[in-house]
Amino acid sequence: MAGNTFGKIFTLTTYGESHGPALGGVIDGCPAGVSIDLNKVQNDLNRRKPGQSAIVTQRKEPDTVEIYSGIFEGKTTGTPIGFTIHNTNQKSKDYTHIKDSYRPSHADYVYDQKYGFRDYRGGGRSSARETAARVVAGSIAKQFLAPVQIQAFVSAVGDLKMDNPQLLTDFSHIEENIVRCADPKMAAAMETYIKQVRKDGDTVGGVVTCVARNVPVGLGEPVFDKLHATLGQAMLSINAVKGFEYGSGFAGAALRGSAHNDLYNEDGTTKTNNSGGIQGGISNGMDIYFNVAFKPVATIMQAQETIDKKGDAVIMEGKGRHDPCVVPRAVPIVEAMCALVLADFALRNNNAKI
Repeated sequence: MAGNTFGKIFTLTTYGESHGPALGGVIDGCPAGVSIDLNKVQNDLNRRKPGQSAIVTQRKEPDTVEIYSGIFEGKTTGTPIGFTIHNTNQKSKDYTHIKDSYRPSHADYVYDQKYGFRDYRGGGRSSARETAARVVAGSIAKQFLAPVQIQAFVSAVGDLKMDNPQLLTDFSHIEENIVRCADPKMAAAMETYIKQVRKDGDTVGGVVTCVARNVPVGLGEPVFDKLHATLGQAMLSINAVKGFEYGSGFAGAALRGSAHNDLYNEDGTTKTNNSGGIQGGISNGMDIYFNVAFKPVATIMQAQETIDKKGDAVIMEGKGRHDPCVVPRAVPIVEAMCALVLADFALRNNNAKI
């Protein structure tokens, strides 16, 4: 299986399966001398871990990260940073009913067709549990990037949406509610809705908005490795993601250029930010903001028609512990992938000019 490494200089390679003994990763290319607060790394993992509230999967995993190399006396040494997160609460028997059948909208069928074999326990390598390794690496990338600040939050669940989330300046309420919505009133409505969806044995999708502040001018390469193109690749590599838009996004397609253009101030900043902090594939110093759309979780607690390995029609109903809505736990994952992109481009930018 190829494609387990992300980045060109600041790279992350992940390993492990949902129901294996452990998962983890190796970070390469992180410069020596970066101060790393492992409590911050663990805090980001805690924001992603299962079982943290009544509206997420009740799988109980401590998700404690163990660093094996690359950090000594609180600083990076410049060598590969190896780490592991042990799985402790698997219930593989919850998946025996899908051993020979394919869950609708999961990777089961394509894995069988591509590899001729699959780990059906929780989806194996296709499980979103792999993203725990991304959060570790992203948290380290955040600390390398300081004073760049990356903040994501839930801006929509189903039809419940915040107004103009791209204009948000107060991020103080995000961690005060279990939905991780920046608007407390909307968060309460979202929580109630997610609980009803779970009661119905169903799932619902949503949107995570991310804002990166204090990003220097010049990150990104202007042709194939445009900053927004790489951010799009990073976000679309996250499980359950169905869409990515930055700046004015699809709404910008309805505007005229006279309304859409970002006019300059004398200091090089812009009066508006329809560009989303990126012009010509390169950061312009304004806030970078983008939206990431997540589909409803594919496993639902309702009977559905599907097929087995023989192509015969069968009826399947979801079992086990699953999220009714993935976006509250996706917030730190989006932040992590954004940080990995910006860290990689920051190092690549050292070769931009003499």
